[in-house]
Amino acid sequence: MTDNFDSEAFYAALNAARLGRQMTWKEVAEEAGVNASTLSRIGQGAKPDVNGLAALLTWSKLKAEMFIRGAGLQEAEPIARITALLRADPKLSSNNAKLMEEIVLSTYSKLRDD
Repeated sequence: MTDNFDSEAFYAALNAARLGRQMTWKEVAEEAGVNASTLSRIGQGAKPDVNGLAALLTWSKLKAEMFIRGAGLQEAEPIARITALLRADPKLSSNNAKLMEEIVLSTYSKLRDD
């Protein structure tokens, strides 16, 4: 398995965001809602866990694709993008998003080969 996530670049970008906001790492941890040890481990080259990554991406307003080697070379399948958009729509409850997803997937499966 290849190592696709560039932890070093992610940490450097976090550090730039931290410096731009004139914050300490402790303040970043508190504001982002992660343990300070998470930031230390990332600084030492460890991969963040999913929740830590999500919190730090939200805090920094960075995009995960920026740190995944090879991302952007190919786009995701259109149906996968549609599903992600439905799940991210703040106007839909989780249950309604799942219902829409089922409708779209079912219809897509029936129509894609025609």
